[in-house]
Amino acid sequence: MSAIRAGIKRVITLFTARRAWVRQIAVAGLAGATAWAVGDQLVVNGGVVAAIVCTLSIRISLHKSLREGFGQIVGTAIGASVALTAVSLFDFGFISVGITIIMCAVVGRALHLGEVASINVQVTALIVISPGLSESTALHRLASTLIGAAIAIFFSYFSHHKTPVGRSLDQIQRVSVKAATLLATMSEGVAIGYTQKEAGNWLAKARLLNEEIPIIRAQSVEARGHARWFPTARKDEAEEIYIQGIALEHTVVEIRTIARTLFDSAVSGGIADSTQKAIAVALSAASYAISSKFEDVGPSSDDSHQSATTDAREASAALTETLMGDAKDADQTQIVRGISMAANIELIADSLDQNSPALREVMTPDEPAEAKVLRISVPAPIRKLGKAIFRRNR
Repeated sequence: MSAIRAGIKRVITLFTARRAWVRQIAVAGLAGATAWAVGDQLVVNGGVVAAIVCTLSIRISLHKSLREGFGQIVGTAIGASVALTAVSLFDFGFISVGITIIMCAVVGRALHLGEVASINVQVTALIVISPGLSESTALHRLASTLIGAAIAIFFSYFSHHKTPVGRSLDQIQRVSVKAATLLATMSEGVAIGYTQKEAGNWLAKARLLNEEIPIIRAQSVEARGHARWFPTARKDEAEEIYIQGIALEHTVVEIRTIARTLFDSAVSGGIADSTQKAIAVALSAASYAISSKFEDVGPSSDDSHQSATTDAREASAALTETLMGDAKDADQTQIVRGISMAANIELIADSLDQNSPALREVMTPDEPAEAKVLRISVPAPIRKLGKAIFRRNR
């Protein structure tokens, strides 16, 4: 009996520990069911198509679902036109299906559609011309496609209990805790004397930490994009969170460099005893500066972290002085590596204070073109065409 209870408790824990995921799949299921019901009511036999399109379009956030929905609508217009043309010329069969898929891929490429929208073009075209899906006509399926996309956009609002800015804050805090913990671990290891195996573990953790950067960047980009069009979102708040994400990205990169330097030092014989304490103190100061900065992350956070970054800079300067004092007797390569770590800690402090020109004066690339629904900007070609027509008329 106790084993059964333990098994039931374990199953329940699997779901309670993943509340965000449970919420998302519950919303997705409810959205698909609603799309089927509404599609069946408004369009003859349109429930299945609406449910399929809703499942293809719904994403984990309102911002992403809007983009997916737009891509689905574009795919519907293009795919349906190509599919109906192919069926009218060759009837439904081997040739028409092959031509539909090829032409949809070519059109999607020509219009520079993103990966998702390009796939939706082909999927929508096959849904429209499929004879066995239901007895509805192609126009009915087009209407069902629009219904499914619209319902997906509506329900995606309820996929999260936090805004994109709130999710960005959660990710920044989570990664900052890992970064500070890793620096503290390296500080303790250097203080007592570390081995090459330990340095390898630090470097592996630093690499895994760097893999969090694309996640943070994608979420902060979503927060900024969401603030541009959603009426209740604050643009200044989203922009500040975006800058904090970049600051953390720079910090994590410097931590990986420090871990690599410690590993190379271990391979070459280890750090000199005279500099162990200074390096450990500097790493510990950098760890505390990260914890202090991102403990209450957000636009309303005060400047209490500045004293911690000042301590980190002072520890970095003290490390440099110690290394320069040992320059005559110690290995020159190890001296250079130590100075490199001091420079890394200085850069971490600059990133945390957000006073580095690299954060605000260098344009950060937006999300890659492959992640967008449209890789090209629609207003730009329209403006060029308008100017050309105006010049010709003159």
